[in-house]
Amino acid sequence: MSAKILVVDDSTADRLMIEKMLNQYDVLTACDGIEAMQQIDENEEIQLVILDLNMPRMNGFEVLAALKSDERYKRVRTIILTNYEELENEIKGLELGAVDYIRKPISLDALKVRFNNHLELLRSQLLAEQRLAEQRTMFNTIFNQAPIGISISYGSDSSDGISGVDTQINSMFEQIVGRTKEEMIELGWAKITHPDDLEKDLSYYKKLKSGEIEDYSMEKRYLKPDGSIVWVEMTVAALVLSDGRQKSQIALIQDITKRKAAEAALVESERSKSVLLSHIPGMAYRCNYDREWTMQYVSAGCFELTGYPSESIIGNRDLSFNDLIAPEYREFLWYEWRERLAKREPVKQGYEIITADGTRKWVLEMGEGIFDERGRVEALEGIVIDISSRKKFENDLRYRSEHDSLTGLYNRHYLESILESEASKRAIGKRAIVSINLSSVHSLTATYGFHYTQDLVKKIADMLTQFCNDKQILFNTYENRFAFYIRGYEDRNELAEFSELITRTLEPILTAERIGAGMGVIEIDEKNERDVDGLLKKLLITSEKAIDIYDRDIGVCFYNEEIEKQMIREQEITLELAKISTEQEDYGLFLQYQPILDLKSDKINSFEALSRLNIDKLGIVPPLEFIPIAEKTKLVVPIGRKIILQALRFLNELKRNGHRSIGVSINISAIQLLRDGFADSLLEMIEQTQANPKNVGLEITESVFASNHDEINRILGRLSDTGIHIAIDDFGIGYSSLARERDLNVNCLKIDKSFIDRLMFLETDDAITSDIISMAHKLGHCAIAEGVEHEKQREYLEKWGCDKIQGYLISRPLDEEAAIEFLKTYNH
Repeated sequence: MSAKILVVDDSTADRLMIEKMLNQYDVLTACDGIEAMQQIDENEEIQLVILDLNMPRMNGFEVLAALKSDERYKRVRTIILTNYEELENEIKGLELGAVDYIRKPISLDALKVRFNNHLELLRSQLLAEQRLAEQRTMFNTIFNQAPIGISISYGSDSSDGISGVDTQINSMFEQIVGRTKEEMIELGWAKITHPDDLEKDLSYYKKLKSGEIEDYSMEKRYLKPDGSIVWVEMTVAALVLSDGRQKSQIALIQDITKRKAAEAALVESERSKSVLLSHIPGMAYRCNYDREWTMQYVSAGCFELTGYPSESIIGNRDLSFNDLIAPEYREFLWYEWRERLAKREPVKQGYEIITADGTRKWVLEMGEGIFDERGRVEALEGIVIDISSRKKFENDLRYRSEHDSLTGLYNRHYLESILESEASKRAIGKRAIVSINLSSVHSLTATYGFHYTQDLVKKIADMLTQFCNDKQILFNTYENRFAFYIRGYEDRNELAEFSELITRTLEPILTAERIGAGMGVIEIDEKNERDVDGLLKKLLITSEKAIDIYDRDIGVCFYNEEIEKQMIREQEITLELAKISTEQEDYGLFLQYQPILDLKSDKINSFEALSRLNIDKLGIVPPLEFIPIAEKTKLVVPIGRKIILQALRFLNELKRNGHRSIGVSINISAIQLLRDGFADSLLEMIEQTQANPKNVGLEITESVFASNHDEINRILGRLSDTGIHIAIDDFGIGYSSLARERDLNVNCLKIDKSFIDRLMFLETDDAITSDIISMAHKLGHCAIAEGVEHEKQREYLEKWGCDKIQGYLISRPLDEEAAIEFLKTYNH
């Protein structure tokens, strides 16, 4: 063991001599008491101090007094240096805490012997302290981590064994009782013990204190602060400690609240069982394991359940229980019991019985076998309850879950379940689905009302029902959509003939109502039979395509690779739009700008921003393809925001090139307009880009006003008040109520290209384009003609006072740099 020793002596010679004697140890020196105290403070490793008593500034006695007065120096053992005639100094030094003395002149042997003795004592002391610390650590670990509550009270004379005494309580005890140690000491056991348990607890405790008993155990309840109780199993024992403290005790508690609750529940269960048997909506039984189910015991509920008194079937007196079971279930029930008993499993089986008055009832039997010590069936015990009402409810619920409420036909959910269950069942032959899409029925609601269309759908359902058989099942898969699931047909020709038959049946009623329909046909094979959702999605797309591609009232379309490609293409476009809408980059979304010419000044005064989409896999996708997809998926809102920002940045680019008065118009859909906060968002983007609102135009189709007219007009009015121009795009082909045109918050009417195209082959007097221009001016609006491609058209429009034109005659849509360059050239 390496020891650090401090030699304190004002004599340099003595210090050097002692240091030389102890050269195998780590020796520090000090010339007086003040330096000695500094060394002790700076070196916690100092274990022994050899201290001269007679020193200047601070003598040895003063050092001893300082060491004795401070707990920090308890580790330091001090040996004083004295002279032979200084007996009184030796006594005084020992009284002040010195552990030994050495007289001068110093003997080397005596110094080493004494020094080694004290080092050995230090080693023993340190070892003892380490063992004590380990024991304390182990005790604290066990005490604090024990899964039971522990309380130790030392020297208790109080009546409750805790108040005003030295008490240790572990955290588990606090957790069980729900109180802190301080709360328990302040209150005492008596106040937190349930009153019903207090007398018994105190009686035991008094006997423990008097020595009559050494320990006791009991179940008791503690009161928690919130008024609830906790049940514990408590053991209290007297504790005799090695330090002689008497009347100490240890208490161990374990939470048994759940066990007590279980015991109470068991008692209640036994009570309830007795009540249940007398009030059960059926009968309890014990019977032999034989074909007649010979009854040994039957409860009184037998009469209400079967119409027979219990004594009639006990011992098969008048009839056996087997006679009550409906014949078709008897054999099945016997085999069910036999299989369950072989596995020692309970039986839970529903079946029908025939009551005394001949009516049938659905019952549920729940029972199990009673076995003897050899494993043989001794008897059967169980209950039989009436579930007729529940069975009716289940049947009604199943019917509602599988049928459409309007037509009574099977619904989409039931079709999906059949498709999933019959996947890979080759025995049923070829399978296909024929869908009848009547989505156009919606158009009749506005004219004739909801009930009219509902009656029409039911009428069509009745007409289609005549084609149902074992191989052809009809479903109402969605609102105004039907589907036939066809099994076991020969080939595609048979499907085509069936579809044509449906077409001839429905054509008269569709013609009379002036609506169209579409029939989609998809054959089920190994490739698509597992993906039911995808199968029905393809069917819907095929039926919608049938509506679009046929001129007749009802068209038929078979699903093919081309439709598959169209679906994949739409998915690619949707994914690209979703990526653009959720990320910072615009990727393949970009704008081109078509110049708008002011006819009076013959100058370009604005551009129309036209959105474009370039996808790596597909190339350039036209707006007429990707905009409807964006609207259908509601991605038009975030996509529209990016388009607006690109257009506003172009405005700033125009301004940087000196074209401060040139405007940009942006196409906006109804979905964007009606989105909460559209106006605020647009104005915020204009402010952020520092664009001039007077240079911003919005173009909306007149069909937007067909619904939510007032709300849209209010939004446009607010935007118009800020200086933004509003134009109705494609005017003349959509919204027909011109009487309300005057009230619209718009600035311009953009005459649809179809009217401009007619100028090429109509006589001037026959064209109504001039009337549209005149009407726009009378309403105070600017007239803009779009799609102008020929000089003849321009001449007509100039003659009749059209304000502005755009089209290939002026320029095709241009990229940003080309647009700015074109502007410089044209307006030069």
